[in-house]
Amino acid sequence: MKFEVQKAVEVLRQTPYTIGRMLDGLSDEWTASSGDPENWEPYDIVGHLIHGEETDWIPRAEIILAQGENRTFVPFDRVAQFQRSKGRSRDDLLTEFAYLRNVNLETLVRWQLTPEQLALEGVHPELGEVTLEQLLASWVVHDLNHISQIARKLAVKYADDVGPWRAYLSVLGEK
Repeated sequence: MKFEVQKAVEVLRQTPYTIGRMLDGLSDEWTASSGDPENWEPYDIVGHLIHGEETDWIPRAEIILAQGENRTFVPFDRVAQFQRSKGRSRDDLLTEFAYLRNVNLETLVRWQLTPEQLALEGVHPELGEVTLEQLLASWVVHDLNHISQIARKLAVKYADDVGPWRAYLSVLGEK
């Protein structure tokens, strides 16, 4: 499937609702942060997605589109959510994520990007030169990655309780 902004928006628009439905009504035992930056729980993932909405996708796209003298992205703090989200409710985070995502998608759609603009480059601090198309496609896959991560984090809570069915439950990974 070739990248198209309109198709990307289809997935990006659904992410807050998908995650919201996955976590709605679950007790903290399922979702609460352990505070461990090496072991993210669903709460941490939502905080990470919020941080990305604020500092990653659209801000980096703006750097690329500006084509200024310095096209290097500000490094992304992958664990900023542990400080930023502290003391906030999961529902508050989900609401903020949905709001920020909607604002960012309105910006993206309003740009009406051309193929020439999608080919423009910025500089990722670790990966080097990247195109706007690659950035936007990564945004979609990043969302899907974290939806999958949430599903795995929920599933693993019962990993020791499924008995021999574990062999059929790839979401639990290898034992």
